[in-house]
Amino acid sequence: MNQVIDLLKSHRSIRQFSDRAIPQELIDELVLAGQCASTSNFIQGCTVIQVNDPGDREKLAVYAGNQSYVARAPVFLVLCADMQRHALACDMHSAPMLSGYTEQFITATVDCALFAQNLIVAAESLGLGGVFIGGVRNHIAAVAELLQLPNLVFPVFGMCIGYPDQNPELRPRLPLPVVLKQDRYDDCGDRERIEEYDQLVRNYYMTRTGGNQSTTWSEQICGMLGKESRPHMLKFLQGKGFLLK
Repeated sequence: MNQVIDLLKSHRSIRQFSDRAIPQELIDELVLAGQCASTSNFIQGCTVIQVNDPGDREKLAVYAGNQSYVARAPVFLVLCADMQRHALACDMHSAPMLSGYTEQFITATVDCALFAQNLIVAAESLGLGGVFIGGVRNHIAAVAELLQLPNLVFPVFGMCIGYPDQNPELRPRLPLPVVLKQDRYDDCGDRERIEEYDQLVRNYYMTRTGGNQSTTWSEQICGMLGKESRPHMLKFLQGKGFLLK
């Protein structure tokens, strides 16, 4: 349809990278592109920490579930939802900040996600690739301590960036009628559509793994949502000043 839409529809997670270095000037431009994403009420609630120290990268790889590419990727960023600077802004005007509201948590987290999407699309437009690392939330307190995150700041996810050294297939997405509804939420027919989609996903994994993995989307979701999901998160977030009201 056009180059931008073609680029968006060609997104793949890249976990293997060449040794080609990425100049800091280019990383700066990608972060500037991220800053240009939409931001709720102009709060600009995202801070990016570029982790360069090899020892810290190794620790983060372990914290994220032994994902070795966190240590190996040419660039590793941690994107944080940040309301700390807003407390500073209020202090600059000798006014108290009423923090702890769930809405503030939502807006800062959404800001971070929008920022990250701009950043990865900008990277892919230049021939780079990357992958989001939600695993930093596996041991989020250790990550926060390593990065010296203050109150009202938490890591939402990491991001590996580099020049791709692999060419994975596109992972099929849910059928459009399951995602796009008209006028109201109507899931009539979604079960049948998902059953058909499951077979596409099974074929994808069979091809990707040379026949070693045969699973479907609904099986994956069932397995994931049939067990606890980082139950430590609420206590951590409340300890950082979020989700108190």
